[in-house]
Amino acid sequence: MPDRPLNATAASLLGFLHDGPMTGWDLVEYAQQRIGAFWSLTQSQVYRELTAMAAAGLVRARERGRRDRQPYEITDAGRAAFAEWAARPPAEESIRFPLLLTVLFGRHLPPERLAEFLATHRAAHAARLAGYEQVAVALPAEADTVDPYSVATLRFGLAYERAVLEWFDALPELGGAPDLS
Repeated sequence: MPDRPLNATAASLLGFLHDGPMTGWDLVEYAQQRIGAFWSLTQSQVYRELTAMAAAGLVRARERGRRDRQPYEITDAGRAAFAEWAARPPAEESIRFPLLLTVLFGRHLPPERLAEFLATHRAAHAARLAGYEQVAVALPAEADTVDPYSVATLRFGLAYERAVLEWFDALPELGGAPDLS
C-alpha cells in the first residue's frame, strides 16, 4: 500500500489500468475522453503519478513498445489501493467555474465584452451538449446493463450542460449585448 492515501488523479489512472496496460500517452488520451469534461489531468501529472505509483509498487512498467513508449500495468497492490480509495466517501465537490467569477464582477466590464465572454462560453457548452447527445444516441440498447455507471456519468453530463444552457438563456439582458441563444 502507498505511504499516503491515493489522490483522485492517481486513483483514476489505476481505475483506467483495470482495463489493461497503457502508456502514459494512452492514459492521457483515455482520461481526456472519459473524464476530461469534469476532471482535468495534465500530461505531466500523469507521468508524475505513474513514476510515484511504480515506486510504490502500485503499477509495473512493462517492456517498451513502439516509439519507445513504456506501458504500465496495475499490480495486485494497485488493485488493493484503488479498492481502498473507491470505498472512501468522495470529497465534497467544489465549483470552479471561471466564467461565474467574471459574471460576478461583470459590472466592472463593458457590457459588450461580458456579452462576448458569455457567447463564447455558451457556444462551448452547446457544443459539449451536442457531443454528449451524439454519444447517447450511439449507445447500444444494452449499455444500461453492461456499464450503468458510465451511462449514469453521461446522463449527468447531459443534464449539466442542459442546465448551464438554461442558465445562459435566463441571464438578464446586457445593454446592447448580442442575443446569447
